[in-house]
Amino acid sequence: YDNDKEPVDAYIVKSNPIKLRCQARPALQIFFKCNGEWVHQSQHMSQEHTDLTTGLKIREVMINVSRQQVEDFHGPEDYWCLCVAWSHLGTSKSRKATVRIAYLRKNFEQDPQGTEVPLNGMIVLHCRPPEGVPVAEVDWLKNEENLSFDDGNIMEKKGDHNLIISEARLSDSGNYTCVASNIVAKRRSATATVIVYVNGGWSSWTDWSPCNVRCGRGVQKRSRTCTNPAPLNGGAFCEGMSVQKSTCNTVCPVDGGWGEWSEWSACSSDCERQRSRECTAPEPKHGGRLCDGLHTSLNSSDVALYSGLAAGVVTVVLLIVAVTLYRRSQSEYGVDVIDSSALTGGFQSFSFKTSRQANPLLINSSMQPDLTVSRTYTSPMCFQDSIDKELMAERSLLDPLPDLKVKAFTVSSGVTERAEYHVMSHPQTFPRGLAPDYRGVAVGTTLGRRGKNLFSPHVSLTPRLPLHRATAVFGHAGGRLVVPNTGISLLVPHGGIAEDTTWEMYMSINQEDSSTASDDGSEIFLSPAVTYGPPGLDLSYPIAMTIAHCAEVAADNWTIRLKRHIQDNKWEEVMSVNEESTSCYCLLEAQKCHVLLEHPGRYALVGEPLNQEAGKRLRLAVFGSPDASNSLGFTLRVYCVDDTPHAFQEVAVGERSRGGRLLEEPKMMLFKANTFSLQVSIQDVPQLLWSIKPFTTCQEFSFSQVWASNQHPLQCAFTLERYSHSSSQLSCKISIRQVTGKEQILQVYTSVVENEKGVVPFFTQSDCTITSQTGSRAFKIPLSIRQRISTTFDTANANGKDWQLLAQKLHIDRNLCYFACQESPSSVILTLWEAQHPDSGDLDSLASALEEISKVHSPKAVSLSCSKEERDSEFTKLA
Repeated sequence: YDNDKEPVDAYIVKSNPIKLRCQARPALQIFFKCNGEWVHQSQHMSQEHTDLTTGLKIREVMINVSRQQVEDFHGPEDYWCLCVAWSHLGTSKSRKATVRIAYLRKNFEQDPQGTEVPLNGMIVLHCRPPEGVPVAEVDWLKNEENLSFDDGNIMEKKGDHNLIISEARLSDSGNYTCVASNIVAKRRSATATVIVYVNGGWSSWTDWSPCNVRCGRGVQKRSRTCTNPAPLNGGAFCEGMSVQKSTCNTVCPVDGGWGEWSEWSACSSDCERQRSRECTAPEPKHGGRLCDGLHTSLNSSDVALYSGLAAGVVTVVLLIVAVTLYRRSQSEYGVDVIDSSALTGGFQSFSFKTSRQANPLLINSSMQPDLTVSRTYTSPMCFQDSIDKELMAERSLLDPLPDLKVKAFTVSSGVTERAEYHVMSHPQTFPRGLAPDYRGVAVGTTLGRRGKNLFSPHVSLTPRLPLHRATAVFGHAGGRLVVPNTGISLLVPHGGIAEDTTWEMYMSINQEDSSTASDDGSEIFLSPAVTYGPPGLDLSYPIAMTIAHCAEVAADNWTIRLKRHIQDNKWEEVMSVNEESTSCYCLLEAQKCHVLLEHPGRYALVGEPLNQEAGKRLRLAVFGSPDASNSLGFTLRVYCVDDTPHAFQEVAVGERSRGGRLLEEPKMMLFKANTFSLQVSIQDVPQLLWSIKPFTTCQEFSFSQVWASNQHPLQCAFTLERYSHSSSQLSCKISIRQVTGKEQILQVYTSVVENEKGVVPFFTQSDCTITSQTGSRAFKIPLSIRQRISTTFDTANANGKDWQLLAQKLHIDRNLCYFACQESPSSVILTLWEAQHPDSGDLDSLASALEEISKVHSPKAVSLSCSKEERDSEFTKLA
């Protein structure tokens, strides 16, 4: 026999018969015998040819074996066949060839299991392929690509098909799949997710900070960060404290003091003499101030001249003091503010007549006002403010109107009082050539107050870019500037700008190049970066800026700081929100921070988590739109953004421009600093009506993406396709959860028809064009009452009725040293209160505070024109 032509083992795949071949030389006859029985001659197929080299005849015989034959055989061994050849030399038999039916089971005997291992640990994935004939071969896939075993770090044990990685690297993280195959089929195991994590390690301690006080006992601190290495892929956060504090003692500065004068020297030829003194009683030490005054005193014969000048100066000073005392005695503000009669008469609405054709707010209007047209002004729609108060007390409101007669009507106790005022315009100056610009009031339209509903069904879906900048011209009367729908506003107090001066002020939101506010990445932005200016702005009183933030401040898990931009990506700390400061003031609320500032610039709130419980708020929203390239397709886009109005407005306006619609009211979730990722999955999709793109039902954002997401909103998309045009409704759930955290569900039930309207988001005011209010319209407290409050409480009072009591009653009782350094602490406190309470209804809290102060026992209080019972009654009415 030719060894290559003996029958060989064969496998029947599905129902296809196999051929067994047998070849011999020289041979007269060849027959097959299967399972001990001769195969009938008719089933043999034979052919014969002559070997040209040897001249011998070669005979080849074939038979077919079907699946049915093999299945019908029930013997102690597998189905087998051999061939027998005859020649003149004798008889010869071939080897037995077995015939088996090939198959491969569907289920693996053991699927690989996902695992989490530390860096440099060992990864072992077990795989036992399905039973099959012939035995299946096993290959491994990583992230759907064939795994290479060229790296000596990865090996496979052929016997049990286990995958072993001796030292895990970060790059070994991925989805691993065991693939078994033979001549029949190929089977895939369940995917095993391998995560190589890194446990966090502390960095070195920083140097101790300078002592926080210039004199005496204070505190200094040092910090370290969990960045050596930083925890990754769910690794454990560093144990221990990130900040250490220690007491410190700073040597107090000693200011210099003059010693005794020396004796006069002898007179010179010019009849002059001199004496001197030294700054040695004591000497200035440790940074103390040098002595003020002259080191040397000169005495000459011009004594009469100097004496006359001194007498003249004293006379002028006495005259000024006398006039001041006289004017103060005639002032109406020298009474105790506890008399609230001015308050009840101060919050009145008014109407006045203005020109029908021209804008009455233009300076030096050439047209005479038409006094036959009456118009009632209320708050602009961009503000929650109300001007229902005594505007006649604020003359600067009407200053731009030349020679305008204003009729005011006041209704009190059923009696209508009517007064007519004739207001003259006065010249104004504008620094750096700025011209006055009174924008924001539309003539010919009655302005309505903004509604309270977050979702309005009448929003226009016309694409419009968000407003990131607001400008307005402010003068001595002050005003309010707002960037619409961003939670950002600026309040310029009355008197903050010098008289006869105006400034064109602006406020804008900046897009930062970096998502972290520190070089080591330990601090993140908790608010937008807000700039106000112009740079050369000169203010007499601090302005109040309100910034929205996303920090969860209910627990003491953050160190929050106000920082000011220097250059490039460099920021300097202005103050820590929880520490005392005289340079600025921060009032931190749950969703906003009110800051009192004196210097223009770019500011932002940044935060450093103190532990893993520190969290920031995320706003979750789902938008949907039909697929433009597939009439049966529909796309759901899920956004996770910082919970600030500015961040969500960016998303909403972008979706409006692309035709997307909001399918569910946005929800809030708390994302904690525990280094776990954020998972977004789609659930409960009707399988009979809709199909979803494979491998996209669950998507994931890494921790770092979400934690520092203030720059770019996070978005993931689910692409669905309906089986028929008749399926016009889509219902499903979007599940969003931080690993090991609570789950938030967005329920989607919508029509996929293009012209169907979705839920309308709360950013309906993005079309608002009125971003500023000037003069008394910007404030809740009328100017006359504000001045009386400030005059009363700024004056020291033995009974404790001073600005500190006012701050206590208004719940502003922290960092009082800042107000103590102000020229008028009460005015600054009221400015902060105005920024903190933008609604007209909040006047009740101020009235209640004044009513409480009125009940404080004050035997030496100045008696007013009304009795105590009348005053208490008036405060009760206002409250």
